Amino acid sequence: MRSCHGRCSLPLLYLQQFHIGAAPALSVGQFLPIFVLPYAANTVLAYVAARVVHSLGVEVRRAHDLGSFRLDVLLGRGGMDEVWRASHRMLARPAAIKLIRRDTLARDPALAATAVDRFEREAQVIASLQSPHTVALYDFGVTDDGSLFYVMELLEGVNLETLVRKFGPLPPERIVYLLHQACSSLAEAHHRGLVHRDIKPANIYLCHRGMEHDVLKVLDFGIVKKVVTDNEPAARALTTANDIAGTPDFMAPEIAMGASNIDGRADIYALGCVAFWLLTGRPVFEEATPMAAIIAHVRNQPIPPSTATEFEVPAAMDQIILDCLAKDPEARPATALIRAPVD
Repeated sequence: MRSCHGRCSLPLLYLQQFHIGAAPALSVGQFLPIFVLPYAANTVLAYVAARVVHSLGVEVRRAHDLGSFRLDVLLGRGGMDEVWRASHRMLARPAAIKLIRRDTLARDPALAATAVDRFEREAQVIASLQSPHTVALYDFGVTDDGSLFYVMELLEGVNLETLVRKFGPLPPERIVYLLHQACSSLAEAHHRGLVHRDIKPANIYLCHRGMEHDVLKVLDFGIVKKVVTDNEPAARALTTANDIAGTPDFMAPEIAMGASNIDGRADIYALGCVAFWLLTGRPVFEEATPMAAIIAHVRNQPIPPSTATEFEVPAAMDQIILDCLAKDPEARPATALIRAPVD
């Protein structure tokens, strides 16, 4: 502002010098382009720039508002989506908001169609489940600019992958307590004909709720699949029959083989892999590449987890984990409602 005042005083300085005879006389045609027009143009440009900056500030504020929620902190960003910590304007309850922005969708329309389908499906699936061990959904919608979002409970804690990497394997009794809760979530999903297909330590979150600790929540139903029965057309399946999805270290053999008749026992296999990871701090099959891991799940027999951990593992727990890791789904526990060993 001070430099602007200095530049704008130059015409006045010239007039003063001309008045005392210290500056030459200029015609109007010479005076205007030298002393008037540049400063007028500068003033107009400064005004336009101020309006643009103000408009951008308004847009930023709008971009951080979603209905009754305000986006506070970016927690994570995936290929097309973002997860924010958010606060409600009227209630003292924080939340997590997952969203796909309109500009992200515009970059790749073909990929966007799949992403939107999975995003909407995940919201619908979570909303249909009521287990206290499935992450809760509060709201779902589309913003004025076309961005998709849903609001879910904010979890304070750590996922099981991070927990083991940071603190090492867990004792058997704690694993039993945690996986009972995971089974509760999966049992409801399977009862409704839904297969998660991506059960892994990173998608199982350990948090506290009120005065309770070690409260487990199952997350990320983005690639959930609906079981197709004889009375239900294949077109109603939530994913195509040959769509291979999941994480190699925790992938059931039938998913790796592209089988069409996937059911809840694929999640039970993955949960067996999770139990092995929690006990030993390593995957069931330690392979150099993801493809090698997938082939191992199809061909190789797992070792008992008790042989790969320093903990004393009850024989019954050893056996039930191996039962979950059976290659043939028929040889696994038929339901997630299993009674964990306590020997």
